[in-house]
Amino acid sequence: MKNLLIITVVCLFSFFETSAQVEYKVITSVESIVPNGLGRSRIISAEAERNYEDFTSEQTEEDNTRNKSKRKDIRVKDFEETKLLNFYNLGGIRFQNIAANDAIISSKLSAMANDGWELLFVTSAVESDSGKDDGQGIFITRYVFKKQATQD
Repeated sequence: MKNLLIITVVCLFSFFETSAQVEYKVITSVESIVPNGLGRSRIISAEAERNYEDFTSEQTEEDNTRNKSKRKDIRVKDFEETKLLNFYNLGGIRFQNIAANDAIISSKLSAMANDGWELLFVTSAVESDSGKDDGQGIFITRYVFKKQATQD
């Protein structure tokens, strides 16, 4: 009887462990590829939370009213901003700046791991200078993390 009780308790705790809540966090690095070092480069991490459902509407054939949520309600003013160096300066591409950014980004990723966040995946994109009259460009990378949510 005692063994059956112990097995039941262990099974219950196992169930609770597997049904634990997970939370996700996205960290974004934006690195300027604007010529002459005129751009801005940063790591951005939102400190505020948003519920996507507050800004979502469902369109149907019978009801196609547009989403009336306000952009000002979506904006986040509480965020962490870490300065990075631009890829270019007046002399052209600056490899030391890229190495410095790698060191800062590695430090951020290590700090996230030390705080219990697991890096799930990384995705990158580039909007590059498209010619003589453009002068615009960014290299953006999103780091998606997850960890077990803490029970309050």
